[in-house]
Amino acid sequence: MEINYLAILVASVLAMGLGALWYGPLFGKKWLEVIGADSEDLQKREEMQKSAGPLYLVQFILTLFQVLVLTWLIGENTALNGIEHSLWIWAAFIIPTIAAGAMWNNDAKNVKWARFLITGGYQLVTFLIFGLILTFWV
Repeated sequence: MEINYLAILVASVLAMGLGALWYGPLFGKKWLEVIGADSEDLQKREEMQKSAGPLYLVQFILTLFQVLVLTWLIGENTALNGIEHSLWIWAAFIIPTIAAGAMWNNDAKNVKWARFLITGGYQLVTFLIFGLILTFWV
């Protein structure tokens, strides 16, 4: 099986872009509430932005690895194979992990659900993007 590294790179870049939209204009206000951040605290925001660069790099490397492994798991592409595999992996591995992180903390019930739905929704759309790219481009 030949691996299309350009497709893996594009899928990873799209995932990072989606994250910027998802946790910014789409659900940013609610996400700040979920994580207990105050969008009005400019000093705290500047501190978070200063430390974010290395974290974005680590996240990007992890996303590259995630898409690479997904490519191996999908194998030779057939119609919708990438999408199907992506959804199964999301449902069987990603959602239980997100659910555990959201359930087993001291947050209020509504905050737990918001954390679960925002994060799970982002991962669903991300894995659909991965599946589409890996089905039709690789």
